[in-house]
Amino acid sequence: MTLTVRTAGEEATRAAGYALAEVLRAGDTLLLFGDLGAGKTALVKGIARGLGVSEPITSPTFNILLVHPGRIPLYHIDLYRLDQASQLEDIDYFGTLEAGGVTAVEWGDRFAQAAPPDHLGVSIAILGDTIREITLVPVGPRGTALAGQWLEACRSIPGLEIAR
Repeated sequence: MTLTVRTAGEEATRAAGYALAEVLRAGDTLLLFGDLGAGKTALVKGIARGLGVSEPITSPTFNILLVHPGRIPLYHIDLYRLDQASQLEDIDYFGTLEAGGVTAVEWGDRFAQAAPPDHLGVSIAILGDTIREITLVPVGPRGTALAGQWLEACRSIPGLEIAR
C-alpha cells in the first residue's frame, strides 16, 4: 500500500513534520531521502518544533550528527558526505539509533544495509516549485503504526493532500 502526502509550500512541509512529532516516541527512527532541496530539512524543522526543540535547525551536512534537546531528544544525522558503510561506526550511528531519542536520518537510503529493522522511510519528491510529494515507506510494526498515525494527524492541516 502506498501512503502519500502532498504539501503546498515549505510551511506545509514543516506542518507535516510538526504533526509527525505529535505521534513520535523515544526510539523511533525516520530515514529521509529525496533530491537536494526536496524538503528533508524542512520536515525535520517541523519535527523539531513539535518535539519542543528551541534552537535553530540546520542541515547537519558538515557536522554529520546534531543533537537537539526537547521533550524527546532529536538526533539529526546527515549521511550525504559519507562514502562507506564502515564510516557509520565512526559517527556512532548504531549507538545513536539506540540512545532513546527520535533519530531523523537525511540521505537514509545511502546505506540501506544499516537501516534498523523497524523504521519509517520518508521519500520526498519535488513535483513543482513548491509542491512536494511525501511517500511513506513503513518497515516493521512500529514503522507501520507510525505511518498510519502520521496520516491521521495530517488530515486537518491546510495545504496537505493525503492519498492512500
